[in-house]
Amino acid sequence: MEDLVTHSRHTFHIPVMGTGFTIDTPLRVARYGITSVISLVDDVLIEQMRKLHCRKAEEPYEEIAGHNEDARARRITAYLNLVDHLVRRQVQALQASPFESGSEITRYYEMLPETSLKRAYREMLTTPESAERVRKQDELRRLAVPGTIDVNIMTKLDRDIYRDGKKLPPEFADAMAALRGYANSSLTSSIIFSAGMNQRVYTYATRFADFSPDQNGVIKKKIILKVSDWRSATVQGKFLARRGLWVSEFRIESGLNCGGHAFPTKGLLMGPILEEFKRRKVELHEMLHAIYSRARTGVDRSSVDTPLEIRITAQGGISTAAENELLLRYYRVDGTGWATPFLLVPEVSNVDDAHLRKLSTATNRDVYLSDSSPLGIPFSTLRNSASEEARRQRIREGRPGSSCPKGYLISNTEFTDVPICPASRAYQKRKLEHLAEEGFSARQLAVVREGVVVKACVCHEVGGTALVKNGIDLEVKPAVCCGPNIVNFSKIATLQEMVSHIYGRLSLLANHDRPHMFIRELTLYVDHLRKEFEKYSLELSTRAPKYFREFKENLLSGIEYYGSRTEHFIEEKRNRFMDDLRALREALERMTLATVHE
Repeated sequence: MEDLVTHSRHTFHIPVMGTGFTIDTPLRVARYGITSVISLVDDVLIEQMRKLHCRKAEEPYEEIAGHNEDARARRITAYLNLVDHLVRRQVQALQASPFESGSEITRYYEMLPETSLKRAYREMLTTPESAERVRKQDELRRLAVPGTIDVNIMTKLDRDIYRDGKKLPPEFADAMAALRGYANSSLTSSIIFSAGMNQRVYTYATRFADFSPDQNGVIKKKIILKVSDWRSATVQGKFLARRGLWVSEFRIESGLNCGGHAFPTKGLLMGPILEEFKRRKVELHEMLHAIYSRARTGVDRSSVDTPLEIRITAQGGISTAAENELLLRYYRVDGTGWATPFLLVPEVSNVDDAHLRKLSTATNRDVYLSDSSPLGIPFSTLRNSASEEARRQRIREGRPGSSCPKGYLISNTEFTDVPICPASRAYQKRKLEHLAEEGFSARQLAVVREGVVVKACVCHEVGGTALVKNGIDLEVKPAVCCGPNIVNFSKIATLQEMVSHIYGRLSLLANHDRPHMFIRELTLYVDHLRKEFEKYSLELSTRAPKYFREFKENLLSGIEYYGSRTEHFIEEKRNRFMDDLRALREALERMTLATVHE
């Protein structure tokens, strides 16, 4: 089959969710023009899913065992090639289906937003049976292209690999091997780098031709950076540009109002951040293109005279069509990301029945920003997930910690020469024994001890729902890392219903008294700062007084920004928005540095 054109026909994408929730989402949505993202963290799960889908699709399967040479990269390549192949097959079937009620191609066009393509579809429907109608249908078939099959590498998860006690070369480290696995695949899509800069991974990308333009100026494998603010975008963008690598998209995610790992800024809020990107997008484009063009010329490559495209997209906590439109129209982003609501869409994401019920009834108390990640990064957690219940049960039984079956998050060498995971039983047993010798007060000891045993096996258990739902492993205790906005939804929905909700054709909102997404993020930041104050008061924080002052000043500045712009982008419940702003300002102003000594 000739190379298949891929392009998102929608104004939203489905971001990566955990290691398993979106592991095969492209097989469910790509044929409808919807872009989604696969996590490349867990190659064991990836291999299990390849076996599953080979069986379902009656494709040949040959195991790539973990002990095989370069197994991680080869597993990833094989799985991505399979998904690419199966989506191509799906698209052929969709394009060949009749334009009738309930058909695949009708479903494709009915889900589209109000664009010129949707209007062309409606014009075809009103055209009488004739050669002209057939011509229009043929053109619509050609234009029914899939969304892209994107992948995500969390750059901090770059564990070095040891064999017989000896460290292997850097290219076999987790993120490096994952990058190689993607680069060697047949996909024409994008890789999302998240969790900050990893210089060796970024530099390694220069070794693969697919990340550079071909003779027609087309980049087969594009780079997307997930960032939380302007500075992060410019620092990483320039680093890549100096190496002749173009960033095709900056994906701005709320620092706290998101699922999975959260990367809080120093109080910089999403609205002001988006405002800066809107105001300085041309500057960013020109700056990076100048650096990129020089770099490509300097390494004996053809310079790029015509600047390549840069897209700015936003995600994190979006719950209504009005909020989606705010980002698209006022902040002029090129697209939005909708993640957590799709956990309630079984035909899109991997969530087992037990956790579907828990998610559909989740309250604000059930979803919280935890310290459960072994990376030491805040992690959005469903409190009553099977993983959390099992973790608390192990503590009650006097044996905290996980067996650490996969070890993707190993990093600690406090007690061992070879790194181990802070969530492992081996680490927690040693650490708890040593705490008594460190001179903590009773109150400090309780907090520190909780900080040890709260760590959970997220690298394995976040993929647990995919294992349970697909009958691969019914014994695993799944973890769920939904965003706070799950509490706004309760209906188990279809793909078409959720897409219609995004575009304002219907509403799936269950919590009509919910705060605006900007207010929710601000509330999370105020709560986060309060917790940081509490740690400092217990002398358990490494933060300097300057950090607290800067954080608070940034939040107050953000509140001022929102207060001055509500008339431009808040139509419904504007008084509620302003009341919430005032209450949060008052709560913030009550937090003082009186207990923070210079």
